[in-house]
Amino acid sequence: MAGEAGEGHARSRALAVLRIRSAALAVALLPAAVAVVLLVGGATGRIVGDASEVLRWAVVAGALLVLLLAAGVAAVIVRARPAVSPTVAVSEASAPDLYRMVRDLAVRLQVPAPSAIELTPDCDSWLEDRTHRRRRSAQTEAPALVIGSPFMWWMRVAELRALLAPVVAGTGPAADPDIAAARRFVRGLDAAVGVATAPREPSAVGLLRRPAYGFLGWVARLLLRGCRAHAAEMERAVAASASERAQAVDYGLRIVAQEQVGLAYAGWDRLLTRVALPAWRMGRWPSRLDAGVVAALTELSRRDRLAEGFETRLGERPACDLLEEPGTVDEAASLLAARLFHGGPRRSGPEWAPVGWDTYPQEVVDRIWRSDASRLVSVLDEVHEPAGVPGSRRISVPSGGSRSAVDDCGEPGRATLARVLERLSAGGGEELAARITRHVAREEAVREAAVREESAGEVPPEGAFTPVYHLLPPRTGRELLTDHVTAMVCCAAVDTAGAAPGLDWLDGPALLVGGVRKGDLAWPVLRLVENGDAAPLRSWLSAVGVRPEKPIRLI
Repeated sequence: MAGEAGEGHARSRALAVLRIRSAALAVALLPAAVAVVLLVGGATGRIVGDASEVLRWAVVAGALLVLLLAAGVAAVIVRARPAVSPTVAVSEASAPDLYRMVRDLAVRLQVPAPSAIELTPDCDSWLEDRTHRRRRSAQTEAPALVIGSPFMWWMRVAELRALLAPVVAGTGPAADPDIAAARRFVRGLDAAVGVATAPREPSAVGLLRRPAYGFLGWVARLLLRGCRAHAAEMERAVAASASERAQAVDYGLRIVAQEQVGLAYAGWDRLLTRVALPAWRMGRWPSRLDAGVVAALTELSRRDRLAEGFETRLGERPACDLLEEPGTVDEAASLLAARLFHGGPRRSGPEWAPVGWDTYPQEVVDRIWRSDASRLVSVLDEVHEPAGVPGSRRISVPSGGSRSAVDDCGEPGRATLARVLERLSAGGGEELAARITRHVAREEAVREAAVREESAGEVPPEGAFTPVYHLLPPRTGRELLTDHVTAMVCCAAVDTAGAAPGLDWLDGPALLVGGVRKGDLAWPVLRLVENGDAAPLRSWLSAVGVRPEKPIRLI
């Protein structure tokens, strides 16, 4: 049968891991065995003398100490809760068609069906053991099937079935008692290392426990080093076996599905970094990220012609139709994505509210521009106006400029684009960038402290963890200054030239002039920020009809 050779190799590697476990147990029991021999020898009169008496009780004491340490290490390894992937549970009642499809797939592959189906805000799918959440039974329980939520919305039903075939096939090796035991042992060791190295509050008790945790970590890492090669070879064999077993199931569609995986990943990454991240920074989380993936990839395919027969493919049944309430599931996955990739609170609130795509331009884009413009004006006040010297400051009139347009450019609190143009034309952009960086860092620190305070009283689910991934590296001072100047220009365009905030599915916040995205603003702003040359930007403003001397509305 297909996959049997691979499963046999995986089982042999699993037995190698279990032999290491047995060897560790034997080492722990060896002093006790020696102590038993000495005690029996003393009781029968075969080992006598004062020296043997001292040796006997020394060995007994050492054996008891070793047994105590071994029992403590074993208890931690057995009871430690391995980290599990944060997911959105999908019950059978909420997705009967999806469960039916997966079960039919398992029957065709001749493997046990997954015990549950869960979604994750990522472009990947895998099997994950959840038995540590329940009491262990004598019968091995099948792992849960975790599906990347973007796949559910972008892929068609047949494509998803083909994509999941080799994943579901992995439940066969997972049901093998030796492989399951080896995996539990390795996961327990990994969790024990986490327990030993977890940060703790400094206290007298903590100081006393530090040697014990150090010993625990040393033993767990030693065993992990011994198991690493065998465990890695076991997982490779399991993957090869599952892939071989799935060869006969929708093989042609699997090639198409793998192409869609790459496309979905590109759209998901673009949506997170260009669209979701700006909203998260403003305390808003888009509640339909997976539906946004479809919109982003649709736009990408139409612009770059990446998908041949694109319209025909979209006419087929999407995989999200297998869910009874796809909108509710999308919202839960979107909130989980915000927690994972940005570190937002677990629940919505006044400063952490969902936002729909129809209101995204006003609730996110416009607020971003107004907030950045307000921060830039505050920084200009810090740089321009020394403490205790109120009033306006007169500056030289640029060629072609108006005296009335610049008379008040240096006035503290004056929110005009002309003030920004004159300040950057005169130099000193580095100081502005540095001050903006400090302002942003302080605001981020306040936000993170508020999130920690809100989550302090919450008890996370057993074994759960909430990692925070940084989608993009921190913006440099020059990048922040460029963003703030761009925001000031966009605010001026909205307030004085009839422009409007908009959403571009691939690039995020966009300025719409006459209903058309204006994409030629980046270079003039960059020229001003980097070279102090305002001429290109003035030409752009004139062409759009923006009046830089007019005050703009701030938050």
